[in-house]
Amino acid sequence: MRRQTDDDARPDLRALLQAVGARRDMEAYETLFRHFAPRVKAYMARTGGGNQIAEELMQETMIAVWNKAAKFDPSKGAASTWIFTIARNLRIDAFRRENRPDFDPNDPSFVPDEMAPADAELDARETSEQLRQAIATLPEEQAALLKLSFFEDQSHRAIATRLNVPLGTVKSRMRLAFDKLRAALARSGEVS
Repeated sequence: MRRQTDDDARPDLRALLQAVGARRDMEAYETLFRHFAPRVKAYMARTGGGNQIAEELMQETMIAVWNKAAKFDPSKGAASTWIFTIARNLRIDAFRRENRPDFDPNDPSFVPDEMAPADAELDARETSEQLRQAIATLPEEQAALLKLSFFEDQSHRAIATRLNVPLGTVKSRMRLAFDKLRAALARSGEVS
């Protein structure tokens, strides 16, 4: 008389998983659950996190097995490989969630900049308008230099190359433009 071995008593896991995927067979799922749940839980306990986390991750794994069983392809591997891959991925996700830094609402990068008082904003707008009007009174070549320098962030050397004029000419025109701006703004009462 032949003695029954573990292999004889072991269910056909691939067939059970295919039955769950194809027809949502509850009995096949229960057999899979009884077979894999303790093994998955032991695996989760070995990877760290304690008994409670191991239990939760085992439950998540077995729910994923139920929901994704139709995606199991027996030609790509064993049922156990497929199930433990799901378990491993869930453990990795849990590890990432555990090690994500806590949100600090006082972190300066999350605190919005203070709004300028209304009078300061009004003063800035008026000054900006006066500066725009003063630039409009400059000769075109001086206004163009200021725009290239301050609005396009060009260096004096880059401006000289772009306009095909000597660097000294750029510097002297800039100096003249600043002198005229200073005088125009002084007349409007902004700068003395």
